[in-house]
Amino acid sequence: MPFAFIGFFLAIPQASASGGCVIMPGTMSGLLSPILLQKFALVLVCMVTARNAAMAFNRYLDRHFDALNPRTAIREIPAGILSAESALRFVIGNSIVFVLATWFINPLCFYLSFVALFVVLFYSYTKRFTALCHLVLGVGLSLAPIGAYLAVTGSFALLPLLFSFAVIFWVSGFDIIYALQDADFDKANQLNSIPAALGKANALRVSRLFHVASALCVSIAGVYGGFHWLYFVGYGVFVGMLIYQQSLVKPNDLSKVNLAFMTANGIASVVFAIFVISALFLQYGW
Repeated sequence: MPFAFIGFFLAIPQASASGGCVIMPGTMSGLLSPILLQKFALVLVCMVTARNAAMAFNRYLDRHFDALNPRTAIREIPAGILSAESALRFVIGNSIVFVLATWFINPLCFYLSFVALFVVLFYSYTKRFTALCHLVLGVGLSLAPIGAYLAVTGSFALLPLLFSFAVIFWVSGFDIIYALQDADFDKANQLNSIPAALGKANALRVSRLFHVASALCVSIAGVYGGFHWLYFVGYGVFVGMLIYQQSLVKPNDLSKVNLAFMTANGIASVVFAIFVISALFLQYGW
């Protein structure tokens, strides 16, 4: 969601320049225009429903493996709190709302909605045949900034793509950390992941490499976009949280995985988005 907001606000100057939504310097009236507010609301709907569908489908598809894994046996479906059929209906309902929301945004978003939905749902199958499943998850989440940008402009651009690449490597890196918990279970049950394929120590090295790549993409985006200096304060926070996240987890000590996965990622993305959007406000005099 924070990177979707970045993509959305990045698009406003471009849309204004092309006459899509005119925002005069020094005023927020354009930001409060009905068209822009409607698109913002629709982007929110798309982000929520796509995530709902992806998460629920993952739980539905992996329910048998979740029941065998002591760490995940308490999840709603294996624990009997929620039926598999209910989860599947939830997936279908959110998928329909997602596609309908894109219909009201613009034709390009509508046509690409089926591709986006395929990617975020297909991820759940990937552990069955490739250790690169973490990258597929990264690709799914990387659609957020470019999708939000397309919602406003209806066209592609390099800058939001740089943020999308940053998301791919950021997500892949932290998903590897999360997968460390199930490395032994995955190997025993013929499921694929980088920790299961390479071992925990090597998997952490790959995770760090991905996070370096993510930081590099964010840096390039900052220079290419000519952002206000406030952007680079946010960049420092983002990179600092990546370093902190990596420092929490060791191959022989996974006790802080949840802290690294949940807390560090939440702070990194939300704080970075706040700084980027604030930089855009100052840069364009909104």
